[in-house]
Amino acid sequence: MSFIPPELREGRDEIVKAARGNIPSLICSEDICGELHAHSTSSDGANTIEEMAIAASDHGYQYIGMTDHSQSLKIAGGLSEGDLWDQIRFIDKLNARLSGIRVLKSAEVDILADGSLDYSADLLKELDYTVCSIHSRFGLGKAEQTNRILRAMDNRYFNILGHATGRLLLKRPGYVIDVERVVEHARLNGCYFEINSSPDRLDLSAENARVARQAGVKVAITTDAHSVRDFNYLRFGIYQARRAELTKEYVLNHFPWSELERILKR
Repeated sequence: MSFIPPELREGRDEIVKAARGNIPSLICSEDICGELHAHSTSSDGANTIEEMAIAASDHGYQYIGMTDHSQSLKIAGGLSEGDLWDQIRFIDKLNARLSGIRVLKSAEVDILADGSLDYSADLLKELDYTVCSIHSRFGLGKAEQTNRILRAMDNRYFNILGHATGRLLLKRPGYVIDVERVVEHARLNGCYFEINSSPDRLDLSAENARVARQAGVKVAITTDAHSVRDFNYLRFGIYQARRAELTKEYVLNHFPWSELERILKR
């Protein structure tokens, strides 16, 4: 029998796969090329964009996406449209003088109650990609919350669904969604998910990440870093992805930016 990684020892089909020599080569930290969800002092982070970029480079990353909060999330210092335009121009100048690391222009864009996104299309199209998340109206029912996400995914500027159920472990249960419907809609629309490595979240769960894998939908393993220290959370997301039997081909930020840019384009 092939060796069974500890993360797969859950009494599913791992014994049969091991007997047949079909245990996959699971994702590991060394496979990650960049960070796709990080915050700076522009919203509620503790470090500047440049400090985050330098720390990402020190971790061996090729790119870092700055995903500061959008304008509706005022409690987290969300950026107005004007502020985000300024950040875009700043990142262009920063990239011109940085070497070894590329800062990607992005935002963590709130999914509003009606499923619309928190920035205008004219601004969203200037970003390299988006992480779109729910930060309000957690009490909506399963059907309403699911439809809210499906409508958001219909927007051509939607790329990655952030912390899909909004759970905070030991603090707040997640809102209820029809995961299978959301995964299928993502597959049809060319949208993706994240495994948020923050130990408060670990969202997607391993079970939901497995549903995405079985549908052929890729995920990003992100740290949701709010400081340079938070990059160390990556290992928790890696453990979660390995429990879901993810190989590197299913992980968005395994790819260099030249390939990832093509994958994300809708």
